[in-house]
Amino acid sequence: QLQIWVIERCDLNIKSNNSSHHTDLNGEERLIVRRGQPFNITLHLKPGSEEFKLAESSFTFVVETGPLPSEESGTKVSFSLRDTTVDTEWSASASNDPSGNTVSVSISSSPDAPIGLYSLFLEQGWEKASLGQFILLFNSWCPRDAVYMQSESKREEYVLAQHGQIYRGTYKRIKGTPWHYGQFEPGILDICLKILDKNPKFVCDPDEDCSARRNPVYVTRVLSTMINSEDDRGVLVGEWDEILDGVHPLDWIDSGEILHLWAESGPVRYGQCWVFAAVACTVSRALGIPCRVVTNFGSAHDTDANLVIELLFDESGNRISSDSIWNFHVWVESWMTRPDLGPEYDGWQASDPTPQETSDGLFCCGPASVKAIREGELTKKYDAPFIFAEVNADVVNLLQLPDGEFVKLSGSTKSVGQFISTKAVGTDERLDITHQYKYPEGSKEERQVYEKAQHHNKLHQQQQEEESGLHVKIKLAHDMVVGSDFEVCAVLTNNYKKTRNCTFVFFARAISYNGKQGDSCGFASDKNVGVCVFSERRLSLKLQYDSYGSVITPDRLIQLSAIAFDKKATDYHIAEKTIVLDEPDIDIKLTEKAAVNQPVTAELSLWNPLPELLQDCSFTIGGFGLTGVKHVTVKYVHPL
Repeated sequence: QLQIWVIERCDLNIKSNNSSHHTDLNGEERLIVRRGQPFNITLHLKPGSEEFKLAESSFTFVVETGPLPSEESGTKVSFSLRDTTVDTEWSASASNDPSGNTVSVSISSSPDAPIGLYSLFLEQGWEKASLGQFILLFNSWCPRDAVYMQSESKREEYVLAQHGQIYRGTYKRIKGTPWHYGQFEPGILDICLKILDKNPKFVCDPDEDCSARRNPVYVTRVLSTMINSEDDRGVLVGEWDEILDGVHPLDWIDSGEILHLWAESGPVRYGQCWVFAAVACTVSRALGIPCRVVTNFGSAHDTDANLVIELLFDESGNRISSDSIWNFHVWVESWMTRPDLGPEYDGWQASDPTPQETSDGLFCCGPASVKAIREGELTKKYDAPFIFAEVNADVVNLLQLPDGEFVKLSGSTKSVGQFISTKAVGTDERLDITHQYKYPEGSKEERQVYEKAQHHNKLHQQQQEEESGLHVKIKLAHDMVVGSDFEVCAVLTNNYKKTRNCTFVFFARAISYNGKQGDSCGFASDKNVGVCVFSERRLSLKLQYDSYGSVITPDRLIQLSAIAFDKKATDYHIAEKTIVLDEPDIDIKLTEKAAVNQPVTAELSLWNPLPELLQDCSFTIGGFGLTGVKHVTVKYVHPL
């Protein structure tokens, strides 16, 4: 019996939920919660519905985010009621008020859910009722969230504090400048979500981008791109020459003003490094990522990625090199785990929204693990060589002679990366964090790290050369049991700096363990695939038992081959992968308590994935502790 219409309205309990989720500073106009933590809603029932019990009904809750929500990408999730919520996935529990007029529902989001604007629905059969919308943020109070911070005082400083100090000047004369981040001011959170929706990856594939927003590493990298306007309609225009229009970077003291101007009329003129960093800090904190602004005095800009700042001069003393050392440079650090690198690289990650050099074809930088920078691990993502050079490059001064030759004038291993500073927790005092980026200058450890970094930088450059161009890889399904139908996917990635049009072919054939190829069992193709710059296209291939069942050998092997080629550019790429089809599991369940040296009865369960009857199946049971091997024959096993 349809019961969904007994619900008259839904109260999102905004005030109490926002308070418990540390979002009350955003106001009480709408529900804003942090992931991995329960929030409570109240369903008001229509008169005469006192006998209705939500917990006993067939209702399903549905949450959706993004313009194209899908269960495959995790941007759409359906979940039913259970006795209590769990802290590992989307879940809900409910209880009826004694009066019978309302139902209290507790909903817990996954600590790994994508952040963003969500719609909440209640479904029963084909009927669907909207319960409202809410915004989901990262949660540094949740131990299962990638941005979890254990210290409450640090959470208050790096997530909740709206005022800070940004340090400028020279290493001999460091001056703190007050800055208002204003992440909780009216309209700011909406603007921050708009920034995510304007990034190039969202434009190319909205659902994939929204799904990736579960990862603070991804979000931080997107912000590094979008805070500047070099590749897109990002927030700030950089200017380091004479400024004749717009607002001079020195005149800004408030991120909110900049963000509102961008939302109203596009890129804001002008910003320099501390302005870019301050706005990035505001957006990160608004989204729930712990963030702080960091200043590096004597900051190197290594244009040729050799970890050496080569300051070239002509005989007149004019500098003729592109390498440079800035009096100071400002970036941000964001706190998160790095499962892509390993737990030893968790913690502060440096990213730089100031447009200096391109990374993956865009003006962005980071996030790079500060621990990796300190240890000279420059193959660790992202842009570790550039940031390492900013704090630890060697400097060489060279003079160009009239014949074009260069002679060395002087050098230094200590002038780069001094008094790296950030605001201390709970006070306006300056905190020196140089030791987190590098060992003491001139120490044995510092020189060893530099030498290791030089080696890793060469490996990184080789890796970048290998990663350019078109790439093909094959992704497999989770469950590939013999007898079942499943889907595999070929992914074509374009790392060129222009769109490529390719022919994309994906096929499957049976193969024996000795490499002998058998008959074909699947084919898919697309003769004109347009792949955007630094994006990917997918080609799916459904492998059906009706096609592969008769051609595979007892080895249960299928070879997948994906080929992409651009004939105009004479560019060919191939990927191959051999899969082994799983056999169905056999479950063993004891029907009585087991005792030493006593017989025991076991129940065997076999799922038959084949669309046909199995006959005369023989089970062999053996193992440690059993006396002898038992054989059991089953006459028939019917299809599922």
